Amino acid sequence: MEHALSPTTLTELRRPRPYPAVSVLTPTHRREPYRAQDQVRLRNVVAEAKKQLEADPSVTRERRTDVERQLDQALAEVDLTYAEDGLVIFAAPGEHQVWSLARTVPERVVLSDTFLTRNLVSAQAAERPYWVLSVSADRVTLWNGSLDRITEARLGGFPLTRRAENFDAERREQIGDTPSTFRDEDTRHFLKDADSAMSTILRRDPRPLYVTGEQAALSLLTEIGGSTKIAVHIPHGGLAHGTREAVWQAIEPRITAEARESAGAVMRELENAQGRKSFAAGVDEVWRSAREGRVRLLAVEENYRVTVRDEGGDHLIPAAGADLDSREDIVDEIVEQCLETGAEVRFVPDGTLGEARGIAGVLRY
Repeated sequence: MEHALSPTTLTELRRPRPYPAVSVLTPTHRREPYRAQDQVRLRNVVAEAKKQLEADPSVTRERRTDVERQLDQALAEVDLTYAEDGLVIFAAPGEHQVWSLARTVPERVVLSDTFLTRNLVSAQAAERPYWVLSVSADRVTLWNGSLDRITEARLGGFPLTRRAENFDAERREQIGDTPSTFRDEDTRHFLKDADSAMSTILRRDPRPLYVTGEQAALSLLTEIGGSTKIAVHIPHGGLAHGTREAVWQAIEPRITAEARESAGAVMRELENAQGRKSFAAGVDEVWRSAREGRVRLLAVEENYRVTVRDEGGDHLIPAAGADLDSREDIVDEIVEQCLETGAEVRFVPDGTLGEARGIAGVLRY
């Protein structure tokens, strides 16, 4: 199952497909007893997708068979042992993908000529992804991080390793070369290669970068002066050979502290915007401002969800999920719209926004 949504991946997901491109969404659970129900619910929603395919006269038998096969393959790849809060399956002729999200999604099936990506975009924004690079003289590992987890990222050539002969003490004695590990020229070249590889990844998928390692390693990276120089340095050796749990324990205090600081900064900006009359609050007002491209900063409480319906294209009013024209993922739609127009999106703890009722924005004008 996929987790990390890079700009390149998002562009690929959004390209038009031969009809039908099927998006299947369902909420999932991280723990029992609810997880046992997820398998039944998932099978039912996939069955509903097949039912809609069969009922659609514009879908040929050959294409329907292809997409149904893709749905079955996707279903077989789902491992609910590692379920988070939402699951999305994309299936189109000749392809399928399964995405696990740390943000709940409404249960729905959509047939179109593109995949429904707004829920992925919103979940990615809520997770505030970052990179962690753990360096040593003989190994550099890359980690994909979010607010509550970290996993090793095997991409861009990482992990990088050096051959053992580079550390042959006898060879060094023979050539009279016994500098400290991080003053060795081979080590310098090795870390410079790691910096270049990291720079390439950041160009493709920009995120905050944290670097862990011995102080001498961090000092050498500062001298090298690439992307790792301007990263947040965390002096902690041994993590290039360490476990996921060890890396998380080293990075988590910094991530938690920055999340608190970020929430405080957002609240200050919202308070200042109220004084300048450049403030929007509530889902209806923020939705209209987002459609006009006026939102500069969007603040959303982490678990804020609301079901609405569109009243004539001008206003949103509360609705029940059973209403035919209800919109259960309107918050994700607003998040995606704001990101598309260059707004900064911040998720804050539940209850933070008070009278703003779960969602608020600082306006450009």
